[in-house]
Amino acid sequence: MPGFTHRLAIEPDLVTLRRLMARAIEQLQAVYLDPAQIAASHRVMGLDTQLIADRTYFIVEHDGRMAGCGGWSRRATLYGGDHSAPLRDKRLLDPTREPARVRAMYTDPDFARRGVGRMILELCEAAAQRAGFARVELMATLSGEPLYRASDYSPIAPEEARLDGVVVPLVRMEKRLGALA
Repeated sequence: MPGFTHRLAIEPDLVTLRRLMARAIEQLQAVYLDPAQIAASHRVMGLDTQLIADRTYFIVEHDGRMAGCGGWSRRATLYGGDHSAPLRDKRLLDPTREPARVRAMYTDPDFARRGVGRMILELCEAAAQRAGFARVELMATLSGEPLYRASDYSPIAPEEARLDGVVVPLVRMEKRLGALA
């Protein structure tokens, strides 16, 4: 993609990453969720700094501006940020029998539908495959589901996050990775 570059996220990126994530949740989910569900989403989703520590979290930039972010993990946590402790599981996955996780995918609304999400997915899938994983799994928001379906992810089951009586619909999805070239 012309003008787009990628790199691994580092600790000094945290403030900008959190801002991008908040804007993405607010704006890109507004078509799918009501205000209470969006507020609940902020409490469930977000940055998991373990991904940055593990060096598995990517940033896509355009002319020096952060356009999107996302990562993969060899840990059992499927989704959720630092602040959603009950969802976190630092156990390392067994690549011979468990899928890697694609995690915390966000696109800046100014860059939506320009290939940023697909670029991040390809980076994550390639890295997971190099680490020995044959499958990847993720928890899709309703706004992310069309991208994942277009990228050959299959739904496993509908799921939901519940916070103080508010239900946020999610879709658990997976993809089998092809042979390494």
